[in-house]
Amino acid sequence: MKILFVIDTYDTSNNGTSISAQRYAAELRKRGHEVMTLTSGEPGEHRFNVSKFKMPIFQPLMDKHNFDFAKFWGDETTAVIRKAVDWADVVHCFLPFPIEITAQRYAMRIGKPCTGAFHMQPENMTSSIGMGTVGWVNDLFYKEFKSSFYKAFRHIHCPSQFMANTILERGYTAKMHIISNGIQDEFLAAGHRNIENGKLPKKPEYEGKIIIMMVGRLAGEKRQDVLINAVPYSKYADKIQLIFAGKGPLLNKYEELGQSLKNKPQFLYLNREDLIELLSQTDLYVHASDMESEAISCIEAFATGLVPVIANSAVSATPQFALDGRSLFLPGNSKDLARAIDYWLDFPKEKKFMEKIYAKSAKRYSLANSIRQFEEMLLEEIKDCEHLKNNQ
Repeated sequence: MKILFVIDTYDTSNNGTSISAQRYAAELRKRGHEVMTLTSGEPGEHRFNVSKFKMPIFQPLMDKHNFDFAKFWGDETTAVIRKAVDWADVVHCFLPFPIEITAQRYAMRIGKPCTGAFHMQPENMTSSIGMGTVGWVNDLFYKEFKSSFYKAFRHIHCPSQFMANTILERGYTAKMHIISNGIQDEFLAAGHRNIENGKLPKKPEYEGKIIIMMVGRLAGEKRQDVLINAVPYSKYADKIQLIFAGKGPLLNKYEELGQSLKNKPQFLYLNREDLIELLSQTDLYVHASDMESEAISCIEAFATGLVPVIANSAVSATPQFALDGRSLFLPGNSKDLARAIDYWLDFPKEKKFMEKIYAKSAKRYSLANSIRQFEEMLLEEIKDCEHLKNNQ
């Protein structure tokens, strides 16, 4: 198949949707498909490029999140969009923004198969302006996304059952395809090694310390502050070394928040190999985020053989990964997080047993399995589109 991905920002390693697009494209090419991306940014291989659109007033905030909107108007841009859609056998749109809407409408006007994805919760956007928990504001975004974009699709990719249920409850009518964004084989291989042969020895700087990691953007909705504030409530406070893998607009705030801890939190930005190496030395993984459409970083962590401790938030898909209540804590509650941390540290034999169970459970989220399901969705859309043409 000739598959066109439409996504505003593709070239970043600090955005889950962009990372998913990159991984899917690479795996689909390995399986013999041609994959091109319609996106903003610098020209490159396998791309149809349009200019970036710099948003008045909000661009500094967008820069902090490493996100740019793609330009969607003008004769030159329109020509690029049409050329990209004309090239494809099927178009897949990742976000409900103008470049995707423009590509979708042109695809449907010429009878081109087109699918959508629901990766970005409105709460992810409204949290950036302090309104992430204001229900009516988020509901307005869900309504607008449906009316301007998602109502036209026959098939929508949702990375979790939670996300599918969320939009079905709001009247979305397409067929929902529950497909994990998927984890790479390297994380599963590391988990097998760590379980069979034992974890990697800790680096000298971490000897005698309890490493607790969290991976994700340093943004308000991710709630790294809850983990930092939990440490003083733990009986192991003097031994805990927090490591946050990621970058984002709240780095300075979190560095300041962690100054009172005996072991100052570390904030690192790691490539895949270094991330796996550090996860393989870690004692416990925490995912404190209030809102997630899936949280692939949490899957990667327990795939390497870590027990996760997850915020049991009603607007997050991540609690689905908890195999029992011991891996859950009250969202936003640092004292309850400390309780959950102390439980696993108090019972190392139980933790070691569950590390094996969690690593085994991660196999269902392999990227290869996700790609097969994604292919099936695209083929179903192509078949439906052809059927519609034949019956007109």
